[in-house]
Amino acid sequence: MADIYELSIALDLRDDLSGEEIAELRWHLGLGPRPVELTVVRVFPVVVEDDRGELVTEDAPMPLLGCHDTASKADGALTSVLLRREGGWALTARQEVHPDDFDRVGELLTWLAAKAEGHHERFDGSVRVGWTRFYEEDKTHPLAVREGRVGWPS
Repeated sequence: MADIYELSIALDLRDDLSGEEIAELRWHLGLGPRPVELTVVRVFPVVVEDDRGELVTEDAPMPLLGCHDTASKADGALTSVLLRREGGWALTARQEVHPDDFDRVGELLTWLAAKAEGHHERFDGSVRVGWTRFYEEDKTHPLAVREGRVGWPS
């Protein structure tokens, strides 16, 4: 059994994103080259074994929502799309995510929630960014950002 979740995102983003922000978002979605400077999610620590056999932490930036392939566990296709629309941007993504990646993906989702159009905001101040589903279950669960924290499944 794997600890894999389907993550689906459907957001309308405001028109006030800078060119640099759009470029970085496109990179995270697997749609463009990596910017020289990362400002949304800044560190990507991974533990690797060095040439002496010791474990060291390195920074290894990678797109967080950039898979464009068949799903390994959740069935169907994994993809991300960012389209220009009147008055802003439309973002839709379907990815597989492991709980070990919730923190980094959560940083991106928190940033996206802050850039989302107002109709995504709920009565409690949270911003609905999409939904999740454990790959072996049929039921989806709403995914929202509230007070800078993502409500990941427990």
